[in-house]
Amino acid sequence: MSAFDCVIVGGGIVGAALADALSAGGLSVALVEARSIGTGTTACGMGHLVAMDDNAAELALTSWSVSLWRELRDGLPRTVEYDACGTLWLAADDEEMAAVHTKVANYRAAGIRAEVLDSAALYEAEPSLAPGLVGALRVPDDAVLYPPVAARTFALRAEARGARLMTGCPVRELRPGGVVLANGDVLAARHVVLAAGVASPALCPELPISPRKGHLLITGRGAPVVHHQLVELGYLKSAHGTEGASVAFNAQPRVTGQLLLGSSRQPGEGSREVDAAILERMLKRAAVFLPGLDGLQALRVWTGLRPASPDGLPLLGPHPEKPWLWLACGHEGLGITTATGSARLVADQMLGRVSAIDPSPYSPSRFLAATSRGVAHA
Repeated sequence: MSAFDCVIVGGGIVGAALADALSAGGLSVALVEARSIGTGTTACGMGHLVAMDDNAAELALTSWSVSLWRELRDGLPRTVEYDACGTLWLAADDEEMAAVHTKVANYRAAGIRAEVLDSAALYEAEPSLAPGLVGALRVPDDAVLYPPVAARTFALRAEARGARLMTGCPVRELRPGGVVLANGDVLAARHVVLAAGVASPALCPELPISPRKGHLLITGRGAPVVHHQLVELGYLKSAHGTEGASVAFNAQPRVTGQLLLGSSRQPGEGSREVDAAILERMLKRAAVFLPGLDGLQALRVWTGLRPASPDGLPLLGPHPEKPWLWLACGHEGLGITTATGSARLVADQMLGRVSAIDPSPYSPSRFLAATSRGVAHA
């Protein structure tokens, strides 16, 4: 039996970032992953680092996380492909332009740089866009990167401090004092962290996490040149939807000269098969904003299952009825952005440190205490 201060179950970018944070805090750590580091949901993400302002808690976590990524960027290997391209939120009409002004006020109140572009300034910044857009919001400190390599970078930093990386090791059971692997081996630990994304409910059935399927496509070289991550403001309507499939325009420039295109959402869909109808809708939507996509070769199409919580915020902190179990899951489509902040929040709580932001909006007790009482009274 091996003994650690903490065993982290799940080697996606959140688990890997947590291994980095906890090992830096002096804990002995094991990072246990069923496959390879960063090859699950992390490898299926767009890799955007974006400040989002759907609510105050989301804005606090995303903006802090993006700032933590900026602190790391000079030490990241080139293969992480960190690109401080910024984000343009595109307004197609006056109603969406009004939303731009609301968002810029939210960002500035939170200390985030943001500026309003009128139509002329927008087309000067991005000449490849289709005509007719009325303006945009630019958030210059947003960025994009290549998620699986970022996850491996965190894991290797932890390993260099003595953390044990265990890949190809499915976990069969979580229990007080450690975890049981599928082969029957036991890893003893004072703390166990569940960071297994959509697989988390299989090990902790009371978790209110469900899959949201998304499609992505990467083009060949020769794509229309764009300089920012481009997102239509209608993306927010898609992101907030809880029923039915939806698509929205989201494009990222890659350092390879390709374009990464999203996005789609299919709540509750657990299949990883590519849905041709959804993909067609997504591409038609993208062509509305970038006409130069017509005839461009798609190099690869894939899907990912994002772990969604009922309120769109992750669960970060101790399980209210299992004090030995900590949770770092339910990030849906913001796991790459918030990996840094999520890791810090959990590490700060575990190590008794004061965090830079209030951890209470992300506490698992907002769901699990009520669920447990409901079971008890059933």
